[in-house]
Order: sequence, then C-alpha cells, then structure tokens
Amino acid sequence: MAQATKTRPDADPTQQRPLRRGRGLYSSAVGKKYVMAITGIVLMGYVLAHMVGNLKLYQGAEHMNAYGEWLREIGEPAAPREFLLWVMRVALISAALLHLHAAWGLTRLNWAARQKRYAKRSDYIAADFASRTMRWSGIIVLAFVLFHLADLTFGTANPDFEYGLVYQNVVASFERPVVAVFYIVANLALGVHLYHGAWSIFQSLGAANPRFNALRRGFAIAFTLVVVGGNVSFPIAVMTGVVS
Repeated sequence: MAQATKTRPDADPTQQRPLRRGRGLYSSAVGKKYVMAITGIVLMGYVLAHMVGNLKLYQGAEHMNAYGEWLREIGEPAAPREFLLWVMRVALISAALLHLHAAWGLTRLNWAARQKRYAKRSDYIAADFASRTMRWSGIIVLAFVLFHLADLTFGTANPDFEYGLVYQNVVASFERPVVAVFYIVANLALGVHLYHGAWSIFQSLGAANPRFNALRRGFAIAFTLVVVGGNVSFPIAVMTGVVS
C-alpha cells in the first residue's frame, strides 16, 4: 500500500504559486525585459531630476548650495536629517542593481542562444538587444557613477572638496580638464544608453504598436537631448569661465 505523502501544515500551495510564477517569469527574457523597463523608468526619472536640480549652477553659489541643503533637510523634523535622502539613495541603488542583474541575465541568455541551434527566437532577440546595444554604454555609465560619487558626494576623489558647498565642489571638479572631459564622454555614453532605453521601454512593456514608432523615437531623442545637453553644459560652462 502506497504511503501517503506528508505535507507541512504551514505549506499552502496557493500561497507558493505567485512566488513560483514570479521566479519563473524573471528566469525568462520577457521577465528580465520587464525588470529592465521598470527600473529603467525609475533611473530615467532620476537622471532628469538630477540634471534639472543641477541647473541651479547657473544661478550661483547661494542658490545651488541652498538646493543641496534642502535635499539633506527633506522630511525634517518628522524624520532625521538626511533620512529621506538616504531612502532615495537606497531605492536608486536597488533599482540600479536590479537593472544590472537583468541585463547580465539577458546577456547570458544571448550567449546560450548562440550555442543552441533551436533557441527560442523571442528570447534570443531580447537578449541580443540588451547585450549588444546597451552593454558597453552601461559599463561606462557605471564607472562614471562610481567616480561621480567619490568626486562630488563623498569627496574622496576631489582634493578641494568641502562638505555642504555643492557649487564650489562642482567648480573645483570641472576645473580639472581630465575630469571635465571624462564627464562629457560619460554623458555621451549615457545618451546612447538613454536613447535605446527610452525607445525600448514601450516594447519591453508590450506597447510596441508600429503606428506609434514616430512618437517613441521622438520621445527617445527629446529625452536624451534634454538630459545629456544639460549635463554636458556644466563642465563646458566651468572650462569656458561662464561659471566660476
């Protein structure tokens, strides 16, 4: 007589199914595309807001330093100083890590698809897109973000760094030609990444009607030009003496 299978009293199959479905979806190229699209939207919103905030560089030291202080004071007195700022930082870091993990997963799917003659075509196309058009610009942007944090957030890469003096730190940083040129090159790479990302977000989320291709392309171009144009203007303004 067959022995009855024992089940744990707290093991509810109906509660485990959504988790399994989530894991199963993320293991596919489609799931990774969703993750890349959603985290991409979060990161795109951040780079736009960051660029707009940095436009205060053109208003002078008083306005930009006040803006930096305002960011540190958000939530006071209900929350401790810099608490919400760190919440935003953790959220952005989490989004960036998920974005990178999904991109790496798509790259691995691409490698596997090249080795399998009968690989699923939809998975191959999704993986090939991520690995070929986004990989190198993403690596350059990641290297820039790490340096940017060391340079203007923590000050370890900026010999003239002074805590709280955002304007003076930016000027001191971009007065170094190597840093200014690196900033420009990195933002050009960011532009490539943003254009492809802004274009592909709609496709990744299943909204890729060919009738709207012109609008998608226009949005991708406009968003990229606004963000990159604003960012590149900062080191140029410092190097040419417009901002000092």
